[in-house]
Order: sequence, then C-alpha cells, then structure tokens
Amino acid sequence: MKKLHAISWAALLLCASGAAFAQDKNVKIGNLNDMSSLYADLGGPGSTLAAQMAIEDSGLTAKGWKIEVIGADHQNKPDIGSNIARQWYDVDKVDVIVDTPNSGVALAVAAVTKDKNGVFINSGAASSDLTGKACTPNTVHWTYDTYALANTTGKAVVKAGGDSWFFLTADYAFGHALERDTEAVVLANSGKVLGKVRHPLNTSDFSSFLLQAQSSKAKIVGLANAGGDTTNSIKQASEFGITSGGQKLAALLLFITDVHALGLNVAQGLSFTESFYWDMNDQTRAFADRFSKRMKNGAKPSMVQAGVYAGVLHYLKALEALGGNPHDGAKVVAKMKEMPTDDPLFGKGQIRADGRKIHPVYLFEVKKPSESKGPWDYYKLIATTPANEAFRPLAESECPLVKK
Repeated sequence: MKKLHAISWAALLLCASGAAFAQDKNVKIGNLNDMSSLYADLGGPGSTLAAQMAIEDSGLTAKGWKIEVIGADHQNKPDIGSNIARQWYDVDKVDVIVDTPNSGVALAVAAVTKDKNGVFINSGAASSDLTGKACTPNTVHWTYDTYALANTTGKAVVKAGGDSWFFLTADYAFGHALERDTEAVVLANSGKVLGKVRHPLNTSDFSSFLLQAQSSKAKIVGLANAGGDTTNSIKQASEFGITSGGQKLAALLLFITDVHALGLNVAQGLSFTESFYWDMNDQTRAFADRFSKRMKNGAKPSMVQAGVYAGVLHYLKALEALGGNPHDGAKVVAKMKEMPTDDPLFGKGQIRADGRKIHPVYLFEVKKPSESKGPWDYYKLIATTPANEAFRPLAESECPLVKK
C-alpha cells in the first residue's frame, strides 16, 4: 500500500512539474546586431523597436505573459557575436535571438543557437547558406537572401542588356555569397563576368577598386556589398566618372536608409531588390507611421526592421499555440514552420523545411527628385517576383533537413 502511495505522489509531482513547465510564459528576446557602424541605420536600435512593437501587437502581455527584449552590438565580429549569444543563452536566459546582420556573425550565431537549442530568427544577414548547407532546426531566415537578390536584380539587369559584369565585393561571407549567386544568374542568362575585386568590410577609400572596375570595360559594375560600403562606393563611383563614362552600377543590396543617406540626386535610377517597402499599402503605411513616430530621427522602417517585427510576431503566435514554454528552440521552430505566416507587412506566407521564409520580392527603381513627393518617397515598383519563384527551390537545396 505504501508503495502504491509513493507511486501516486510521484505521478502527481511529475504532473505538477509538467504543468508548471507548460505554463511558462516568460520570454526573453535578444536583438543582436550592429548598433554603431555601417549597418546600424538599417537595423540597430530600429530593430529593437520593431521587436518591441511586435510584442505589443501580439496582445500576449495583456494575457499575463512577461516578454522583454534586450539589445547588444556584435561589432561585425563573429567571435564577439558568438560570445554574446553564449552569454545570453547560458546566463541571461535569452530564448530567441533576432536580426543579426553580417553573414559571418549570423553563421556563427546559428551554430551556437543549435548547440544551446535556442531560436534564431535572422532578418539582417543575406547569405543563402543560412538555409543551405548551414541550415539548422533552430534557424529561420525571414526577410531576403543572396539568391533572391541575384534572381531578381541580376536577371533583370542582364535581360535589359547588361551582359558583361565586374564585381566589387565585400570580402566576407555575405559578399562572397552574393557574388557567387549573382554570377550564376549572369552566366545562366548568357552573360559574362570580366573580373572581380574584393574590398575589406567598412572601407572608406574605394579608389583602387573602382579603377579596376573602370578599366575592365564591363557594362555593369555589380556592388556585392551593403550599408555604408554601398553608399560610399556609389558616391565615389560618381566622383570617378564611372557612370558618366557609360558603365552602370548594379546595387545588388540597397536599403531605404542607404537611399536616404545618398539623396535622390545621387541614387536616382538605381535598380535593386527588396521584400518590403513602407509605402506598399495601407497596412505597411500604418506600421511605418507608428514606427517613425517612435524613432528619434523619424526614419521609416527598412526591410530588415520590418522582418524583425514580422518574425517576432510569428514566433509569439507559435509560442501561444504551444501554450508557452519557449525553452525548447527546435520545438518552437517546428511549430513556426507548421503554422502559415500572415502579418501586415509581408502578407501570407510560409516557412519551409530548410527554415527559409517565403514571400514575394520586388524590383524597385529609385525615383528622380522630380518624381518624389517628399522625404522617404523614394521607390517605384518595377516588377514582382512571386513567392514560389523568388527563393532557391527546395530541389536545389543543400540543407540536410530537406528530404530528397
């Protein structure tokens, strides 16, 4: 009889423990990005705000959930990024890391997140390897990637007659992936690559690199860089007379914050790919209005910040569907993949088995000054690539999670 009572008590304790575990509704979100350098404007504190707005819009705090977001600067160094990630998971009990531009840092954080069974929702990094050979059960890549950029901008430029290219490439994982994916598109569409040169991250002097591009006589100078490197290379290309000499620039990755920094006089006519623009519809405009009112500089959201908002919102929906317990990252990501996505910024979509978030991407052109109605009215929509055509097909994926 005593033995039966002991078993019953043990069962009750297990049930009580399980119930408490299932009802854990404390969530900590870590926004890990560049807070002070060339990617700070497109992500930075604006991404922390976007995550906070997703928490508020989820409605979970009104239901008794305790959700907080903290931020840190990875300084564009993979060792610093991975150390912060370990500290967050082991000591600070962070459940999910978001944003993380810089593909070198993102790949390192993805590996740490898998080891710690956390969740990594990347919006800022571009390398398609995050859902390719480096995919994990704990990573979701939300906003864009190098394949989508190449598949949209690269293809459009070649079809418009830009059939000879020279690449100016940021010398790290992101630049290499963007150059690789764009070169494949150029060659597949009967174009030629006449040369390439790689520059260090966060370079202030592009003169020697631009002179090589100029001497190549290529029709297109493909800028496989981002943020401050892109704006500096565009400004200096103008100073060197590259565009006035007949060569065209292809900004393979351009953000609205870059266009704002360049000004329409310099940026007009540039074609590029994004998956979000604040002035697309009533829902995006309403979000952008709320966002800019809370930003110190009044900036409209970049696609990276929009991706942080939408990714966190979907993550919280998945957690609510699970009834709480954010600490088993692989289980939460599996739920995120199971549930269709639907948010006001990207519309309806899905997360594939490889962790790739699927939605349409857009080819834009920067307006002329005479076409703009005021600050942040910068884009003209040129073409839309449907969701099922924008990203690398699963049949071509190197991701081990994808069944062949």
